[in-house]
Amino acid sequence: MSEKRDVEEQDQIRRSPAPGHSKPSRFSLSDEAAPTTVEHAALPDQGRQAGAVPGAEKVTEDGKIIHSWYGPDDPENPFNWSPTYKWVLTVTICFVSILTGLPAGSYGAGSSYYASQFNIQETPFDNSIWATVSWNLGAALWPLIFVPLTESQGRMPGYFGAYIVFVAFLFGSAFAQNYATLVVTRFFGGGASSVSINIVGGSIADVWKGDKARSLPMSLFGFTSVAGIALGPFVGSVIVQIHKSFPWRWIYYIQIIYNAALIPVFWFILRETRGDVILARRAKKLRKELPDTPVYAESEINRPSVVSLLKHSFYRPAKMLTTEPVVIFFTLWVSFAWGILFLFFSSVVQTFQSAYNFNTLQTGLVQLAISAGALIATFINPLQDSLYQSSARRNRERPGKPIPEARLYSSVPGSVLFAAGLFWYGWSCRSDVHWIVPTCGIACVGIGIYSIYLGVVNYLTDAYEKYAASALSAASLGRNVFGAFLPLASKPLFTNLGFGWAGSLLGFVGLAMVPIPVVLLSKGEKIRASSPLMSESSYDDEEDNARESSYVRAHSARNSTSVSDTV
Repeated sequence: MSEKRDVEEQDQIRRSPAPGHSKPSRFSLSDEAAPTTVEHAALPDQGRQAGAVPGAEKVTEDGKIIHSWYGPDDPENPFNWSPTYKWVLTVTICFVSILTGLPAGSYGAGSSYYASQFNIQETPFDNSIWATVSWNLGAALWPLIFVPLTESQGRMPGYFGAYIVFVAFLFGSAFAQNYATLVVTRFFGGGASSVSINIVGGSIADVWKGDKARSLPMSLFGFTSVAGIALGPFVGSVIVQIHKSFPWRWIYYIQIIYNAALIPVFWFILRETRGDVILARRAKKLRKELPDTPVYAESEINRPSVVSLLKHSFYRPAKMLTTEPVVIFFTLWVSFAWGILFLFFSSVVQTFQSAYNFNTLQTGLVQLAISAGALIATFINPLQDSLYQSSARRNRERPGKPIPEARLYSSVPGSVLFAAGLFWYGWSCRSDVHWIVPTCGIACVGIGIYSIYLGVVNYLTDAYEKYAASALSAASLGRNVFGAFLPLASKPLFTNLGFGWAGSLLGFVGLAMVPIPVVLLSKGEKIRASSPLMSESSYDDEEDNARESSYVRAHSARNSTSVSDTV
């Protein structure tokens, strides 16, 4: 009788999750209970030890027990969180991308006040633009250093670390006593802002499984990435209009107040989304509960060093920017569009004040047209996603999988609208033409910026698969550098060439880039086949299935012990 009871107790140990692992998180991320763990029968010593470990998947050659999910329905797996919470999280992090993007554009609303207080020279060159340059240089460099660390350390430390630094340097900008301090604090603030925004895309991929499920969340993220920055001039102009005493400082005071107030709200709503990190934390907890058991998450085995991560973070994007034609041309394409976004912050003020005698608030309202254009493109994007999914039927390379070039359908008319909007804006911004006409041209540019940005992000992700992060880092570096330096040309360009020809010059450059997506649509398969890096980076069918369904493999070898050859 006693022996039977002992057997039952051992069986219960094998089948039950460890303490602290049986309940869903306090947000009820999933309605499913944690399923039972793998049953190990007739195992060697390490295998019998693994049999008592919840989520034990396999044993390595050196005796480490690999901890994985408690089966396909594990409620702590982000893919299994309830759709309601996934959307709460997605909307929240997209809201974060708006909040951290606003200071990039709101700075310009106070430029005349900076110039007056700090005696900034505006002729022959507008030196107040250097604070925009420093913001974008920070945005270009910081993600290369810190975003890769979130892969191993977790998204939440990345979000909150960057967000707290972001708020701290808003303080520094608000209380700056000279222009040099403002330039330096905006470098760090822009870097922290960019880190937060860059993590959002990773979090969306962490919780939404499959391209189809991710399409709407990524479309929303694309909109907030553009709109967050584009809304800045309007927000700044409203604050300047309300607070007549030290108006430029109030731009920062207000942003400090609402950003600081929202930190505890975000802390309450958000959860760690990186699956590897969740498993590593569970394994660490199991090691404390079972001190003699060498249980580890797979990501903890042969984890790359920080130095190695940083090396790859810099080296591979730099290599791709110099050796991969697709990355080179796509970076130029999206970088020019991003540069125009920041150039408009100064050119719209110059042109509308000159042609229509608009004040700061009115020019801020005009710049809402960029966000309106991005919103229109967001509503059109489901059609683009539908065309992308339907391309799977004619994929000869990998039947059943959508063609990467199908990501670019909407970016072709978007690129044409982008260039046309620049011509439209330049030539219609005259006192004898109603102000709504050039504003519509600006809206077309907004449609184009969104279409180009989302097309580049999605195509590079599909085309470079394993190395998508490096390709996106290269493009991000380029677009932020353009965002830093292209606005320097705004005032000389529109002053010396006139509004019409300045808009035309920019429009011709935009037209010259329209063939980039067209060539990929017509020759994309040959171009990908001719690129060794693209071929190397492609997942085979088995890897692709494992990438999307890795959470199932914990129980794919039930009643057996597997030994990892390459951990």
